[in-house]
Amino acid sequence: MMTNERARQLRVGQTDAERKLWRRLRVLKTDGFHFRRQVPIDHLIVDFACLSARLVIEVDGGQHNWEAGRHGDEARDAHLHRDGFTVLRFWNNEVMVNPEGVMERMRSVLGPPTPTPPRKGEGLSPKGPRAPVLP
Repeated sequence: MMTNERARQLRVGQTDAERKLWRRLRVLKTDGFHFRRQVPIDHLIVDFACLSARLVIEVDGGQHNWEAGRHGDEARDAHLHRDGFTVLRFWNNEVMVNPEGVMERMRSVLGPPTPTPPRKGEGLSPKGPRAPVLP
């Protein structure tokens, strides 16, 4: 199966923890951090990614605590690190019970907000503020 098709399937079948975290990550857009969910990166699909900050967030269930899961995660993390990504992993339970702690950890890695500049046609004109039009 192609990676993009698989990513679409994973978006539809998100876990409760992924859904809860996604709602919180979307709020970070106002701080200039745009997250995407179930993102193909090379041959991998990561749970969440902020590409501009080179940050990957993985939300792990119990299968990641088994030896095979841990080895798979180590290989994935090493590949992503080689591509310049920072990887943060959180347990499903951690997201469900302590979402503010999870967000705090992410914010510490992301750094201060970087508000997005106004789009063309918004804010000041390239020539500076416009003079008021007098009647």
